Amino acid sequence: MASDSDLSCTGLVRRFSGHAAVDHVSLNVPAGTFFSILGPSGCGKTTLLRMLAGFDKPDQGDIYIRGQRMNDVPPNRRPVNMVFQHLALFPTMSVGDNIGYGLKRQKVPLAERRKRIAEVLEQVGLPGLEGRNPQQLSGGQRQRVALARCLVLKPTLLLLDEPLGALDLKLREQMKVELKHLQKAFGTTFVYITHDQSEAMVMSDQVAVMKDGRFDQVAPPEALYREPATPFVAGFVGDNNRISGDLVAVQGELAEIRLDDGSLVRGRIASDDLETGGRVDLFIRPESLVLAGDALNSGYSGMDACIRSTLFDGANSRVEAEGAGNNTLYARLPQDGSAPRFNENATVRLAWDPALARVFGARI
Repeated sequence: MASDSDLSCTGLVRRFSGHAAVDHVSLNVPAGTFFSILGPSGCGKTTLLRMLAGFDKPDQGDIYIRGQRMNDVPPNRRPVNMVFQHLALFPTMSVGDNIGYGLKRQKVPLAERRKRIAEVLEQVGLPGLEGRNPQQLSGGQRQRVALARCLVLKPTLLLLDEPLGALDLKLREQMKVELKHLQKAFGTTFVYITHDQSEAMVMSDQVAVMKDGRFDQVAPPEALYREPATPFVAGFVGDNNRISGDLVAVQGELAEIRLDDGSLVRGRIASDDLETGGRVDLFIRPESLVLAGDALNSGYSGMDACIRSTLFDGANSRVEAEGAGNNTLYARLPQDGSAPRFNENATVRLAWDPALARVFGARI
């Protein structure tokens, strides 16, 4: 257990009817960190969060907050607060009374309460709104009130269970940035649960990618994106093209792969379970695929593909193509508008720098 950790867990297990929803999870969250747990529905992330909050108890393992074992400490005695997707603000109370509710329960004197409420409203960008009713606020403002209600108590940990899920897309994008700034401003350790990879990638210092009750990889967002440790992380974090083939040879850090149409391509080895002759999966990001011209003369790998459609989405515009083995591939179009217009069913050559592709043993 690290001495500078706000949260440290070792070997956490939680079973339901013999099934391990959380399966020997260990984590260490340094003080002042924005730590996200990212995974699909049913992977165990909410069960893990409930154990951290004290609403559920682990069958095995230990939970420490600032060096103190929390397994037998009830939720109301832990230095933890929680923000839910449905904010649960009291509709009959003013904004100020909502924020001051926890302080009142702690018997903080009225003058001190008013001072701290005003300070925290200033910090979350809602100065002077103490007297408003929550129903008079926008969705983003209510979100900040819910955060202020927790942060005014100065918890060691703030646990957030998909708090942006009920917001519309544009407001969600705005709140991602605001949450990141608020966490840095307060310096409170955030543990954030989400199935939305964009939320985790934009806001977090560290992200744990969870699958079937375990952490597949824990790393900063850029490392998850550029150096995925498992095929699941490669496929789950960000957009990725997956191409299957047979491993022909290994040359240093690169693997040579024969695709189902007989063409040979290369990618960087990402796992140690590769066997010559065995099936492998090559993952390549859409932005790493280029419409080949002279690229193949500079050590790039490439394959022929048939254009299916052009998908316009501003800076994220892509072409959809069909490659070897009927694989659907997406290639990012240049943002400067220099890409030619493609006719449906036209054949193009897609190429990539082998160092930017990742090769794993094929998933069964």
